[in-house]
Amino acid sequence: MFNRALYGICLPLVAALTLFGRAGASGLVGSADAARSSLDFSVLATSLVLLIPAGLTVMAVAASDEKQAASVAAVGMVGIALGVVICGLIGFGLQFGGLGLISDLRGLVPLVSEWSPVDRIWGPGWGTIGLDGFLLFAETLDEDLLSVFLYYGVLAGTAVCIPLLALTRRLTFLALLGFGLMFAIFVYPVYGNWAWGGGWLSQLGSTVGLGHGFIDFAGSGTIHALGGFFALAGILVFGVRPQEVNEEAKPPPIHFPLLGVLGALLLLIGWFGLLTGKPLLMGSLPHAQLAVNVLLAACAGILMGTLYTWFVTGYPDLLMTGRSTLAALVAISASCPFVPAWAALVIGGLAGLLAPLTIYLLRVKFRLEDSTSAVAVHGCAGLWGLLAVGIFADGASGQGWNGVGVGAYLDVAGQGVSGLLVSSGFQPDWPQQLYAQVLGIVALLLLGLALPWLALRGLKSLALRFAALRSQMAAMKDCTPAEE
Repeated sequence: MFNRALYGICLPLVAALTLFGRAGASGLVGSADAARSSLDFSVLATSLVLLIPAGLTVMAVAASDEKQAASVAAVGMVGIALGVVICGLIGFGLQFGGLGLISDLRGLVPLVSEWSPVDRIWGPGWGTIGLDGFLLFAETLDEDLLSVFLYYGVLAGTAVCIPLLALTRRLTFLALLGFGLMFAIFVYPVYGNWAWGGGWLSQLGSTVGLGHGFIDFAGSGTIHALGGFFALAGILVFGVRPQEVNEEAKPPPIHFPLLGVLGALLLLIGWFGLLTGKPLLMGSLPHAQLAVNVLLAACAGILMGTLYTWFVTGYPDLLMTGRSTLAALVAISASCPFVPAWAALVIGGLAGLLAPLTIYLLRVKFRLEDSTSAVAVHGCAGLWGLLAVGIFADGASGQGWNGVGVGAYLDVAGQGVSGLLVSSGFQPDWPQQLYAQVLGIVALLLLGLALPWLALRGLKSLALRFAALRSQMAAMKDCTPAEE
């Protein structure tokens, strides 16, 4: 059974990698239509991005017990589908309804409506949600717009998977659907607009002079930290289901740790597609630098996770190594094109070391049962990745990012996104860029943790009161004497 499942995963993977390689080769040979070639490359790269939610699901199965494995796998598939469908219906419009205002892609011309509650007072640059691009399935769309939806729709499915997989053991299936809908409609697209859709966080450089604005290249915060802390809100409100409190922990089946390694490898391959396939930036991405940095970060995470578990327990823990790998990938996502190779090693290595330490702290000290380690691996690693931009961005890449410093920045021609440790010839942008990152983190914690915690706590209180009222009514009915 396990071998068949492994073949079922690997064969499509080999096919996707073959197509991906052919697309890259065609670009090297040359094409009469560079835009067409870039579009094809983006579509094929997005097919690799689908390996990310698949890898997350496999790792969640590896962390579950044998009885729950099928349920966890089903929830992972439902999470992907739910995120993509909601993105097409309403999420894409909320997130990218004003994308045409900041992008010159021909197919994004209809997306020109961005709402802000303070634009009449503070001027432009404070967008909050988009107002165009709803019900994409009901229209005939330009290929540019389709490629953008394909890429970001898969990311929406990935983001929804994170909290759903973390709460599989705590909620019924219908409650999980409601939880996922809440995240997919009210949380993810709103923050996605602020960070990626031309919203106020991305414009902090233009509006208040904080560096190049909030930087999150591939979702350290927008996908992973947001999903991880939304999961934390659910864990804090719902806790552990009563029937699981007294159950004795059983060792997992022998092949489950191997699934953790397989999941980590799927994630690593998917990350290459995530970082190189952004359709909005196809003509300006340093693909070689992206690939090298993500590989170095992942390798550093693997080494640090393995060495830590070997030092603590006397033998390597495969599942923890996989989680450290994922934490490293999450951390490097925000800054990957803006940092040198040595910084990628540092970012990934620290994330790989912090993952087991944070997991231990949350589980032992705070007694939070997080079976997928979403809070540590996605949440905390994502925050570290966002902060790393303000420290390690070297100024060599990202010229004109978010409309800042198109010709020159800090009186240096060609300087891009910069933090504290910049390359020779560039000026440090300290602490302005770090301030932008911190503001993004504060907004993330408010929207992704504080507000959902309040909303879920209120809903839980209402549900408990309704259940108590029904019990009272049933008791009164039982006490009523039967009519003769």
